[in-house]
Amino acid sequence: MSSGSSAPDGRPVVLLVDDDPAIRRTLSVGLELEGFEVVAASGGKAALAAVGTVGPDAMLLDLTMPDLDGLEVLRQLRAAGEEVPICVLSARNEVDDRVLGLEAGADDYVVKPFALEEVAARLNALLRRRPPAQNQKVTVGDIELDPIAFSATRAGVDLGLTGREFSLLHLFMRHPGEVLDRARLHEEVWGYTFDPGTNIADVFVGYLRRKLEAHGGERVLHTVRGVGFVLRV
Repeated sequence: MSSGSSAPDGRPVVLLVDDDPAIRRTLSVGLELEGFEVVAASGGKAALAAVGTVGPDAMLLDLTMPDLDGLEVLRQLRAAGEEVPICVLSARNEVDDRVLGLEAGADDYVVKPFALEEVAARLNALLRRRPPAQNQKVTVGDIELDPIAFSATRAGVDLGLTGREFSLLHLFMRHPGEVLDRARLHEEVWGYTFDPGTNIADVFVGYLRRKLEAHGGERVLHTVRGVGFVLRV
């Protein structure tokens, strides 16, 4: 069962499965510009093989393919316990078709023709819904974090984080580019409901920021005034 394998630069990897080369080409270029790493497969059998080798963070899956249709791909992946988020792209626009796709294991369903912006938005929604596994190594830019080894480095230099700082960085690295508000930091790192009278999140973000920048590294942990914080490289 794959657990997602973000690209070396931290971009989410999307497995694009469609037998139409024009659609593969257009979507690949567009999604790369939207911040995704795209791996294309031309049919259902190639898709099943790619899931095991690529370990994508999400999949875009056509239903009508000559070798193995998308519904069968869905059924086989889910029967094998594969949890990768899957969005169906299909010209089949009847309600029954959508129901079949969702019942077979799809997480979302987009009807062709579609707008690239909608597909990118659907992918981002799926990725927010299913973040990387808690014990998975994470790399964002030159920052690497290994939860099992309790190791966090930037450009190969150990950051020397405390337990709470480590948990905070892990949360940011699982959601690069996403603004996280203080309430979420309190709930996921400290385990309690946000108290607007405390500045503990700000204090620890400050500690973490100083360690990330201690050896001349550029600022990657930014404050979004009135909202929260974001890890952006």
